Amino acid sequence: MPKDSSGALTPGKLSPMRQVPTEIVRPEYVGRPGPKPHEGGDRYDEETIVRIRRASKIAAQALSVVLAAAKPGITTDQLDVIGHEFLVSQGAYPSTLGYRGFPKSLCSSLNEVICHGIPDDTVLQDGDLLNIDISAFFDGVHGDTNGTVLIGSASQELELLVERTREAMLRGIRAALPGRQVNIIGRAIESYAKRFGYGVVKEFTGHGVGPSFHTGLIIPHTDDPEYDTIIEPGMVFTVEPMITLGTADWDMWQDGWTVTTKDKKHTAQFEHTILITEDGPEILTEA
Repeated sequence: MPKDSSGALTPGKLSPMRQVPTEIVRPEYVGRPGPKPHEGGDRYDEETIVRIRRASKIAAQALSVVLAAAKPGITTDQLDVIGHEFLVSQGAYPSTLGYRGFPKSLCSSLNEVICHGIPDDTVLQDGDLLNIDISAFFDGVHGDTNGTVLIGSASQELELLVERTREAMLRGIRAALPGRQVNIIGRAIESYAKRFGYGVVKEFTGHGVGPSFHTGLIIPHTDDPEYDTIIEPGMVFTVEPMITLGTADWDMWQDGWTVTTKDKKHTAQFEHTILITEDGPEILTEA
């Protein structure tokens, strides 16, 4: 993602798609235009939850490894290699690789990229803001997580954006109590973010996750009463708000994946996969 004359990011050069050892089991959507429709709802039995815990732990470890390597001078493609090789070393398949044609093993979203940035030959620079979104498919289920870091030194404005975006995610998670509607999650996130004049992206939401990468369950990040699914014990889903310094309006690049803020101001995101228990939410992707 080099920059144009105005300083906005532009697409960089992609390396070939990475290979996964044949002995590692692929998700059903690999090699197909898209996934099969999810069946079976969003509540899981204990055996499935045990497997989701394992996949989520691998994803969390992968995220930690990649973020630790995110320093000035490294390319986002090199970070993709690190994430890919870690997942494969654990016997896990990178969930994004081949999902609806996505060509890489993680998403790298830099500065004004809201989500789904494709790793390329872009070199990280001092003062950049980078989100890494990485997922693991292991033993038939997925774990999904992401986090944002500052590269080198950064302004207080960006430090606060990152800190407050993480807090917004945690407030959304804490609101996810059994018996409530899922819209309470978005209400908690948006009300907090609006205190600081931030934008909250509405169109890209959290989702159910487990045997399917995306189950069809929508978890809003804004106060949206139309999403009225009741939160129940045994549910597993992600909470992953995207918070912007300016407008929440966005553009999509011609690659069909990379989403940027329309005003090209910076944005941050954090994500956890959570399990709903009788006592409330449990984070499964804690490192």
